[in-house]
Amino acid sequence: MELKDIKAVYFVGAGGIGMSAIARYFLKKGMIVGGYDKTPSALTLQLEKEGALIHYEEDVNRIPRACQNAKNTLVIYTPAIPKEHAELVFFQENGFDVEKRAQVLGMLTRTHKGLCVAGTHGKTTTSTMCAHIMHQSSVDCNAFLGGISKNYGTNYILSEKSDYVVIEADEFDRSFHWLRPWMSVITSTDPDHLDIYGTKEAYLESFRHYTTLIQPGGALIIHKGLEMKAEVQKGVKVYDYSLHDGDFHAENIIIQNGEIKFDFISPIETVRNVQLGQPVPINIENGVAAMAMAQLNGCNAEELRYGMKTYGGVDRRFDFKLKNDRITFLSDYAHHPKEIYQSAKSMRELYQNKKITAIFQPHLYTRTRDFYKDFADALSQLDEVILTEIYPAREEPIEGVTSKLIYDNLKQGVEKQIIEKKDVLEFVKEHDFEVLIVLGAGDLDNLVPEITKILKTKYNS
Repeated sequence: MELKDIKAVYFVGAGGIGMSAIARYFLKKGMIVGGYDKTPSALTLQLEKEGALIHYEEDVNRIPRACQNAKNTLVIYTPAIPKEHAELVFFQENGFDVEKRAQVLGMLTRTHKGLCVAGTHGKTTTSTMCAHIMHQSSVDCNAFLGGISKNYGTNYILSEKSDYVVIEADEFDRSFHWLRPWMSVITSTDPDHLDIYGTKEAYLESFRHYTTLIQPGGALIIHKGLEMKAEVQKGVKVYDYSLHDGDFHAENIIIQNGEIKFDFISPIETVRNVQLGQPVPINIENGVAAMAMAQLNGCNAEELRYGMKTYGGVDRRFDFKLKNDRITFLSDYAHHPKEIYQSAKSMRELYQNKKITAIFQPHLYTRTRDFYKDFADALSQLDEVILTEIYPAREEPIEGVTSKLIYDNLKQGVEKQIIEKKDVLEFVKEHDFEVLIVLGAGDLDNLVPEITKILKTKYNS
């Protein structure tokens, strides 16, 4: 189905962060948007306010009449939806154009210049940074993001004039193979989603194939030292980057008084005295990648400086909730060992002389099974680790796979315990903290507002 033929769009799994971004795109285009999700959430309720017709029961009879014409209704579903889902089966059996979210993003990269950010971790922050830099510049852009930008309060940016679209390229289920990027950043290729890929080699091969999809005339900006072998079409330029080395990198880094400044070194034009709006050490490297892509697409030095200085961050990505002399509390979406490692490392750099406590909810049985020793090593940088039960998401339990695998492998000297998620609020009430961080991609984040209230009361802040 071509974009011009679509009058209505129906989402099976409307509440996902990526799905809701596309829903907003079609709402902005004036199309009828309907959808199903298992439970109401802040995202689905916001979509309803914006005009989407969403229900929360798996019921074909609840599908809006306007979304029942197969000739002009596009149906989009998320891989998290079971194949036997009644509504999905209805659409498939009645001649509707039924596509994955990634296929629809692929359609957009055929009608716009896609600026895509792929990688095991860092892609949400890097793509959101790049989108903010470009959107506030003379170049402008559209964007589909994997998190809620604090600058815009949304995961979607619409431009009436720009041909660019910034997209977070997700490797789960090989979704990013539907894209046709004009340019792409690859931040990292640490093996993940082995329930899908099976082996590390298959995971790396998936990224290699992704690099062949970048369009001639465009560019690949790849983190220096990755294991994967890139393979690009003729006419695609290849650049590398890292924190301290590569075509794009940082020099003269200054971290003091809660601020971070550095020089952005580039083969196009070096930009001096860049200040991070969200002063977290890991964001220096993310910022290098974001500025590289923005600069390659026409943003000048002043626009790069202004974009980085005014970047406000992403919900659940190093997201500070309380920050004063008595208590620091934040949440972070980190759920892969390398992400946990970088998060813990940044925390240690920022709070060298304070006790750091993490409450971590492991995400997926398979990921815990495959990486429990790596999780333990990463978390052992902190002073105290509180583990909850594993968040299953789409998975069934695996015998012998529990949070205790991580617990048993934490290094000597780390204070540790396992508690149930239902007991987290009571734990926070009864214990004292200097720095507290909630880690993980599961539903523990739903408790963050209440934890914030408890800490405000306890520390009179």
